[in-house]
Amino acid sequence: MKKFNNLIILAPLAYAIHHYEEHIIFNFREWRLRYFLDNNNIPTEAVLCILISVLLLAVFFQLISKSRATSHILLFFLMAIQVVNAAFHIFFSLYYFDFSPGTITAIFLYLPINFLIIQSAFREGLLKNTTELIIIFILGTSTFVLFELLGPQVWLVSFFMCFIYYFWMRKISSIV
Repeated sequence: MKKFNNLIILAPLAYAIHHYEEHIIFNFREWRLRYFLDNNNIPTEAVLCILISVLLLAVFFQLISKSRATSHILLFFLMAIQVVNAAFHIFFSLYYFDFSPGTITAIFLYLPINFLIIQSAFREGLLKNTTELIIIFILGTSTFVLFELLGPQVWLVSFFMCFIYYFWMRKISSIV
């Protein structure tokens, strides 16, 4: 179970459980509106369906291609929708001294699962060095922040850029 392609299957499950905590057990949207602008008018169910579908597609493409390019794209999505999201929940729960719905699964699912996924990516050579991880983290953070500031159109640009990255990586891989 310590292989990258086995561990990534846990990510969509963690995502679904996280949304259950945010919106079924607690009311994240109500909490969020107390502290942040309401710039995302897409219903929570739609966000869940869109992002879990994209995550499942990224997992599927990684399981088929087993390439560094698809693993980087998958790691980028995990950074944006899980790792940075976990940091968001933890930081703002402490900052506002008000429990942010989603913090429990962020701490006990997102962080450990993604730690194992990243560790296996290094072990299997999908990530060559920490610089690659830092760049993926910065891109994931930027996407998360821009999504929070500008709304869902940020994801369309991200999806398009992932396609460009995939073909660029395949081209430079064939050269090397």
